[in-house]
Amino acid sequence: MAAKLSLKLSNKSPRQPIQKLPASLELPADATVEDAKQAVARQSGINDFNRIGLFDPETKKILKNRKALVRDEAGVVKAGELVVKDLGPQIAWRTVFVIEYFGPILFHVLVPLLRPYIYSFGPWAYKNEAETPMSKVQWLLFALFNLHFLKREYETLFVHKFSANTMPAFNIFRNSAFYWLLAGLMCSLDIYRPGSSADRNDLGLLDYFGIALFAVCEACNWIVHQHLASLRKPGGTERGIPNCIGSNLVTSPNYMFEVLAWVGVILISRSPAVVIFIATGTIYMRSWSRGKERALRNEFGDRYKAKRYTMLPGLI
Repeated sequence: MAAKLSLKLSNKSPRQPIQKLPASLELPADATVEDAKQAVARQSGINDFNRIGLFDPETKKILKNRKALVRDEAGVVKAGELVVKDLGPQIAWRTVFVIEYFGPILFHVLVPLLRPYIYSFGPWAYKNEAETPMSKVQWLLFALFNLHFLKREYETLFVHKFSANTMPAFNIFRNSAFYWLLAGLMCSLDIYRPGSSADRNDLGLLDYFGIALFAVCEACNWIVHQHLASLRKPGGTERGIPNCIGSNLVTSPNYMFEVLAWVGVILISRSPAVVIFIATGTIYMRSWSRGKERALRNEFGDRYKAKRYTMLPGLI
């Protein structure tokens, strides 16, 4: 019979302790971090085991890899202890992304429909559909925005594989604000207004170049996402070394193609709102790509060819 792993349990937050937390926990030798979370939740009377955060008593860091074996966590085994915290209400990562990307779709449908009411004042006030209709370029941007975020929704539902099950439920407001307010509200109000830089019917060379750039980079982004998904088994948390289009240039080619696709939209729209949106997004992606580079170097060592640039060759 395989040996058992017996661990002391202690509350991380004395002011907000888990009231029914048992003094100790006995686990099978092959128990994973997720198994431990389920056992703690069950014995503590907590319905959702995702609320349980387990911490290394020595490093004080949360045990992120839910598929890691508890016996392989050196600090936990050495101290014979798990530090436990109730992380509060949780929401699935997939659900968060679906809600995030729904915002821009919603605004880029509603604003064109509500133009007579939204733009009823100002120097370029809406008069009627005959005098101030949506231009060809505005309809083009309507299509590009919605195609992009419908692609995002599809990838969230059927392509992406998440290493973590959930995040704190409150994060949905913070995460959604970026897409709903910038990509959705701000960009749609600027693009679809009468007299905007997109209010024109003639497409020039710059517009056609923007369309081509958007199409090619969206396709490349799709290819990268498919490749990244193939590196992880369903339900797994393992990380692989990317080896696909653009990965010889940067750590995160999906971010590179994302930014370049939006450059295409900027060339077509000439909208300062789109510039603000993607400039803000680039700040986030820079941080995430650098984090991925550190993780790949730490996990794979000499097997991974370190990159100087993480998302934009020669720049970032």
